[in-house]
Amino acid sequence: MSKLKYALYTGCTAKESTPELLMSTLAIAEALDIELVVLDEASCCGASHLQDFDDQLSLTLNARNISYAEKHGLTMVTICNTCQLNTGMTKDRLDRDPKLKETINAKLAEVGLHYAGTSEVKHFLYALIDDLGIDAIAAKVTKPLTDMQIGAFYGCHNIRPGELQHSSNGGEDAYAPTSLDRLIVALGGKNVEYEAKNKCCGFHVELQAPKTANRLSSTALADAIDNGAEAIVTPCPLCHLRMDTQQAHINQEAGRDLSIPILHMPQMVGLALGIEPAKLGLQHHVSDVTFV
Repeated sequence: MSKLKYALYTGCTAKESTPELLMSTLAIAEALDIELVVLDEASCCGASHLQDFDDQLSLTLNARNISYAEKHGLTMVTICNTCQLNTGMTKDRLDRDPKLKETINAKLAEVGLHYAGTSEVKHFLYALIDDLGIDAIAAKVTKPLTDMQIGAFYGCHNIRPGELQHSSNGGEDAYAPTSLDRLIVALGGKNVEYEAKNKCCGFHVELQAPKTANRLSSTALADAIDNGAEAIVTPCPLCHLRMDTQQAHINQEAGRDLSIPILHMPQMVGLALGIEPAKLGLQHHVSDVTFV
């Protein structure tokens, strides 16, 4: 099999708020012999907020980002569920609507860019599972996550809406997702089944309704813990921010201690590959990760 190569769209959060996600992504890509071309020119996807204010600006920004991947002739991989949703929605709308595509390209022409629709957009989780393969990852494990009880938390935007995401996530069932669970097992860990693993963490209502956000997070964490989870893993930096940095508020809302390590997906992979915790950015966490 030829070496896998992708254009990496980091988004904002992985570079600024959760640098450990970008660190761990680059670290495991090297260990798995995956080449990532970082799209340093790319900008914010709009974070599901710009879209409500200025739809055309959102489309233009996301088409601009994709056009950089197209320049390299590569599939764009994202490391944020919300970036995946917004970038994927833009691609879907422009590819289905030639007139809209023409309008957006008129704006892109002002900065010497053109969106053609030739690059696929997928989350790094599914690049690992669907392109590299579970067996290939398992073959690289040097420190299996033996005895680790890990709850997979999928979040919303990688798996919903299904009619959009199925083209890039291998047809993941939004009601019963399995990709992260299968990855946990391949790394030697024990996946914990719990009902709330595909629910919302509350990130996008945090500023407007913090109580609601804490309630949503506490529901997920309590369900995972009550079913035996000793750590949570998520493919989304926004879910990580909510559940890692806000545990004191989540505990207060829940009326109980829900403290638990929250891992980024590539950090979990990196630990099983034997990569040093410092290279995976575990020192940047707010919640206690001494368990791992």
